[in-house]
Amino acid sequence: MQLQSTNDRDRNLAAADRLTRAAAADGAELVVLPERLDLRGTAEDYAAGADTLDGRPVAWAKETARELRIDLVAGSIAERREGHERVANTSVHVGPDGDVKTVYRKIHMFDVEVGGVEYRESEHSEPADEIVLSETAGGVGLGLTICYDLRFPELYRILALRGARIVTVPANFTRVTGEAHWEVLLRARAIENQVFVVAPGQGRGPGAEGDSYGNSMIVDPWGEVLARAGGEGESFVAADLDLARQDEIRKKLPSLSNRVAGAYRWPEEARV
Repeated sequence: MQLQSTNDRDRNLAAADRLTRAAAADGAELVVLPERLDLRGTAEDYAAGADTLDGRPVAWAKETARELRIDLVAGSIAERREGHERVANTSVHVGPDGDVKTVYRKIHMFDVEVGGVEYRESEHSEPADEIVLSETAGGVGLGLTICYDLRFPELYRILALRGARIVTVPANFTRVTGEAHWEVLLRARAIENQVFVVAPGQGRGPGAEGDSYGNSMIVDPWGEVLARAGGEGESFVAADLDLARQDEIRKKLPSLSNRVAGAYRWPEEARV
């Protein structure tokens, strides 16, 4: 699903609800929303508007998933936690029974300079350190990641080795990095790990965090783009995820099982 979230949570959740219902009516069994589905704004907006997992954004996800009988990944929300000064950038997977199946908090903070603009996500959001694998109602391994995580291939390899067949990448990619790297990184992660990659983004438009890129995508394990939204606007795109084709790819080109684990060593110090 592609949204154009603002700092107006009521407006954002209304758009998410409308499009989620449209996707379910179209036959979707798994619906994935983008990063910052509840709020997209400044550090002050996140601090003021963050909610707990018992709050309204997750309550909406639970009620909607239960009503529509779908797996719903609430892309990411600003989560407030007791005892933590900074918020968490949190993705929540809710099953068709309306129960929270898995919570993933973003590991890699977007602390970079892009197009002359500095981004310091760590100033308002606290990084996590737990890799999270969930499972759909149909028993399919579902790996959860968020946006900047996409640039860290080791995360996706671990998810694949733990059993992920689908990986979600809810994002708020900048226009500069999106035009240069979004599609190639999504396709690379899909090909390397022979997984389906479901990557919903924020539609193009200026905001406190810079101009977003849109181009929400679904990619198959061969690297083929199955569906793609445009750069602008709010919409959803859909695709059938052919698990039998995935099995065939993994059988004929068994790169995951051909790994030589004993040959891999992490360097003690990264010289960068």
